[in-house]
Amino acid sequence: MSIVALILAAGQGTRLKSKLPKVLHRLAGRPLVLHALDAAAAVTGGRPVLVVGHGAEAVRAAVGERASYVVQAEQLGTGHAVLQGRAALVGQADEVLVTYGDMPLLRPETLQALIERRRETGAAVVLLTIDALELVDFGRVLRAPEGGVTAIVEFAQATPEQRALPERNVGAYCFDAAWLWAALPRLPLSPKGEYYLTDAIALAVTDGRRVEAVKTDDLAETIGINTRAQLAQAEAALRERINTAWMAAGVTLIDPATTYIEPTVAIGPDTVIAPNTHLRGSTTIGAECEIGPNTVIVDTTLGARCVVRQSLLESAWLAEDVDVGPFAHLRSGARLERGVHMGNFGEVKNATLGPGVKMGHFSYIGDAQIGAESNISAGTITCNYDGVKKSKTVLGERVFLGSDTLLVAPVTLGDDAQTGAGSVVTRDVPANTLALGVPARVVRERGQRLTEKRPEGR
Repeated sequence: MSIVALILAAGQGTRLKSKLPKVLHRLAGRPLVLHALDAAAAVTGGRPVLVVGHGAEAVRAAVGERASYVVQAEQLGTGHAVLQGRAALVGQADEVLVTYGDMPLLRPETLQALIERRRETGAAVVLLTIDALELVDFGRVLRAPEGGVTAIVEFAQATPEQRALPERNVGAYCFDAAWLWAALPRLPLSPKGEYYLTDAIALAVTDGRRVEAVKTDDLAETIGINTRAQLAQAEAALRERINTAWMAAGVTLIDPATTYIEPTVAIGPDTVIAPNTHLRGSTTIGAECEIGPNTVIVDTTLGARCVVRQSLLESAWLAEDVDVGPFAHLRSGARLERGVHMGNFGEVKNATLGPGVKMGHFSYIGDAQIGAESNISAGTITCNYDGVKKSKTVLGERVFLGSDTLLVAPVTLGDDAQTGAGSVVTRDVPANTLALGVPARVVRERGQRLTEKRPEGR
């Protein structure tokens, strides 16, 4: 059978008190609607259809080609929202999976259970329910004495006896497409002047069609985002779900409650993550790393056995056995090759530190290429920007920079070159020579005696 997913995302979300459309508020670093789209696409194998309304252009811009779109110009209820998809979808699929863009924690396996139940039973509709007395405002599921579902009654219209029923309607459905498109125009107008999709349940029963329910026991799946408090509740639930999965995969989280891992992150086994660590975006962490505490890593790749403590890494790349921090900052384009040590209060931007480079502390390296085994002493600065353009600094292998060296780019230092403390290098320094002073000048070749007794120790 063919199936299409229809996701309702036209609501304004007035209780969020925000200019941003409700489904674009972020959960674990991504808009709410993308979580819903990913779950639906995983079980249908196709591109979902998104019903948009409030902030439609912003939603389109955020979602792009991940979905196709229909517009609900007037918000006249959930049944009216689904009806907007009829012209585009009638005859296109045998089944319609309907979910909401503000319900980001529905799991693909739960949606798959709805689909499988409908195919097994031939029901007009299969709905997702949960037994949860704490979900006060949810619609109640009504059943006949023999147990079959007969209707859903919204909380506002429910009698005291109906409100006492434990089974709640979660808000996910799998419909027989042909029946759905014929039934939607027959939905009654509610007391609020809207057309509720939930009234399709009673219509199916009236038509003599079968209605089935699948129960979930995961309360997190029921979270719909209407307030900032619910957004925080969903964030905590998703964090627990993600962290539990990583611990099962062999990653140690010292304090899961203070570990924040977005769903797009990948982590190798035997890595240890300390408290207050944030892993975001397309970050990949290799095996046997030590990350944190108090560390933020965004869109960055780390090889195996790296150590990063109390630092910020953004759009960087680290090879194996790299040691960073504490209080280091790697910015966009930073590339640290195998065995690099970058100590406290250092910053690297758009620069490569070759294998074995040592950058102890209090230095800035930007727009630079640093050769293997070079030593960058405290206070070194690449002066890469003259107010108009940025220029590059190039160091050969085994270069030794004395403390407080200023490298005024563009400038190149050859292999085994050396600078004295406080030097301001404005011109190229040949290989195997020592440059001193302000501005620095070459004073002698770097001979054997100089190598044994340098002006500064490492």
